[in-house]
Amino acid sequence: MRKKVTKAIFPVAGMGTRFLPATKSVPKEIMTLVDRPLVQYAIDEARAAGIKEFIFVTSRGKGALEDYFDHAPQLEQELRKKGKDELLDILKSTNMDSGEIAYIRQHRALGLGHAVWCARRLIHNEPFAVMLPDDVIAAEKPCLQQMVEAYEETGGNMVAAMEVPAEKASSYGVLDVEEDMGSMVKVRGMVEKPPADEAPSNLAVIGRYILSPDVFRHLNKIKSGAGGEIQLTDAIAREITEGNGVYGYRFRGQRFDCGSKSGFLQATVAFGLSRDDLKDDLEGYLHEIMSARKAAE
Repeated sequence: MRKKVTKAIFPVAGMGTRFLPATKSVPKEIMTLVDRPLVQYAIDEARAAGIKEFIFVTSRGKGALEDYFDHAPQLEQELRKKGKDELLDILKSTNMDSGEIAYIRQHRALGLGHAVWCARRLIHNEPFAVMLPDDVIAAEKPCLQQMVEAYEETGGNMVAAMEVPAEKASSYGVLDVEEDMGSMVKVRGMVEKPPADEAPSNLAVIGRYILSPDVFRHLNKIKSGAGGEIQLTDAIAREITEGNGVYGYRFRGQRFDCGSKSGFLQATVAFGLSRDDLKDDLEGYLHEIMSARKAAE
């Protein structure tokens, strides 16, 4: 019987320089998208997929991230005293029980592959998920849950994939497709950030993975690749050469790149418009702005 995916690695050691000066004191992962930190969206998605153990690969200066998941007895007591039960429930949903969450330090910024490798001793010999909180995915059924259900049929390794314009392929890991089965593709190879005219397809890897523990064995042997970093895609590609299945999964949903300012703003608008308590005011405001811009033209 195939082992269930119950552990997830969250690589959050990056400095978030694209969001300076905000990230001088606030970890990018707890910057607020509407009224929840980016990382909370990833945690909620992981829980929906059956994840029970949450492993954060962090770096110096991420103390506020650890505090966010801790209990806040004084604040809870204050809300209880004032009868603010709804806010109390929201607050409790952010707490993580002891033993449910672990933190590992990545002491050198050597890339995503190295960040995942840092968590190897907590994974043991089990399949595991990797989630990049910068990629926020709005979906009726959470993206990782879609992937876990597909993985139960295929096993092996699985990456979330979406089609991108050819000129943007050089910003992603790109799949070389052996067989296209609709929502799933069997992968022949993976290329990290290829020049646009050399990309083997327009299917790009997005920040959700389900991986075999064999990936750690490959990461042990890999030296720096594209950008001078240890690339996770290189380790996954070695699984293919060993004859182990690697699949791309075309998830159903909309992905926002919240590692960029424009993506973060787009996500804020989209998630705001999806909220019953915000959409009327926000729609009205956006309509006013667009009307004023058209009038000015």
